Amino acid sequence: MLPWAAERLAGWWGPLRLLASHLFLIGAGGALGALATALLLPRLWRLLPRDRGRAHAVAAASARGKPVGAGIIFVPIYLAVCLLAVPLEAWSLGLLACVCLAAMEGYLDDRTPGGWGELSLGMVDLAISALAAVSLYGLQPAVIWLPVRAAPLLVPAPVALPAATGLIWLSINATNCTDGVDGLSGSLSGAGLAALGIILYAIIGHREIAEYLLVPHDPRGAAAGMLAFTMVGCLAGYLWHNARPSAVLMGDAGSRPLGLLLGSLGLATGNPVILFVVGGVIFANGATGLAKLAFARLLHVGIFPRVRYPLHDHARQNKGWSDGQVLMRFIIVQMVLMPLLLLLLFKVR
Repeated sequence: MLPWAAERLAGWWGPLRLLASHLFLIGAGGALGALATALLLPRLWRLLPRDRGRAHAVAAASARGKPVGAGIIFVPIYLAVCLLAVPLEAWSLGLLACVCLAAMEGYLDDRTPGGWGELSLGMVDLAISALAAVSLYGLQPAVIWLPVRAAPLLVPAPVALPAATGLIWLSINATNCTDGVDGLSGSLSGAGLAALGIILYAIIGHREIAEYLLVPHDPRGAAAGMLAFTMVGCLAGYLWHNARPSAVLMGDAGSRPLGLLLGSLGLATGNPVILFVVGGVIFANGATGLAKLAFARLLHVGIFPRVRYPLHDHARQNKGWSDGQVLMRFIIVQMVLMPLLLLLLFKVR
């Protein structure tokens, strides 16, 4: 809406051209998302279901009784701010619709006694992931660039769409598994989305810089970066109330749309490896547990028998870390490794 207004009203008053600046819109989107979430969340969380404690989770009793499902509040705020500040096209509208569907799925799971079954959640996640992949690529081949290859690859749609669907599905579930310590999932997701926002806006969406770094330029990069930074703002508003001891929990209604957005924007960079760099701790924490479960149920093979998953539960129960230590140390690992790996990812080419 603001970019549309800038195009039509700048002739009346020159300073209105600022509303067409991508950098201004990134700042405005993040600030509006943070302010609206921080102010509205405490006024609405009384309407949320209450946490019943997750079976087999460490320290589940400390969360029992708190409002859960905050994603069903901050995701609509995110959508409203995006409609206001981001220049939207068909692909981004489709992606936002998928974020909304993931939040609704998670909220229904949060409010259902005992939650949905694993199979039901997995199949719904898969369907939403497929819709997100189609929103990104349409039915066209995908242009992919890789760390050790200078020339981009053209991946046919019958290969690109299933692969993208699988990666987004993995991102949704890894992020969901990471939501078990106050502030952990929100902080790690926010750091990953901020990194993606910089990459999409300053590199992928900037023709000269993209050419210098030998990566394919995508004119959608700036808008994709705005989507990332707006969610970072909403997460900042949520984390204001989720700092330990938390007053509200995001639940599946928050973690599932976060995972979908993280996976989708990671793929929007054109390099699937980036997803595992900006979300490295999330995948190490959550996706490894999914792999262990898959080996046990499908192949009847036990791997890492002495490691408890997700890893934040292993750190608390087996290593004796406090929740504060888990949060701080996981974030430190992410913030140390992510810039180094991103630097290597771009420059080694």
